[in-house]
Amino acid sequence: MAAALKLMCVMGLIVLISILEIRKVNAVGECGKSSPDNEAMKLAPCAEAAQDAKAPVSAACCAQVKNMGQNPSCLCAILLSNTAKASGIKLENAITIPKRCNFANRPVGYKCGRES
Repeated sequence: MAAALKLMCVMGLIVLISILEIRKVNAVGECGKSSPDNEAMKLAPCAEAAQDAKAPVSAACCAQVKNMGQNPSCLCAILLSNTAKASGIKLENAITIPKRCNFANRPVGYKCGRES
């Protein structure tokens, strides 16, 4: 009887761990299945423009921002990511990039952290 109970507890633990691992694998965040830190690497062409509000914004940067701008919550998560912070971007400059790229359909009034 004790052995059967012990076996049931072990099996239950294995099932619980399996369920938690499946949830972790299928987790979807602001940027889908990719982390904001991984997505931040795609915005490397924007590094200079995100550090300096007077720096020109490259066509490559505008193309990436336009692609990512379809999901403002992802773009915001990228700007607030550890990778973005480590690269020295300034949020107040980075959030001006869509306007500096002259995007007609950009998220106006969208709040990203303390910045808008």
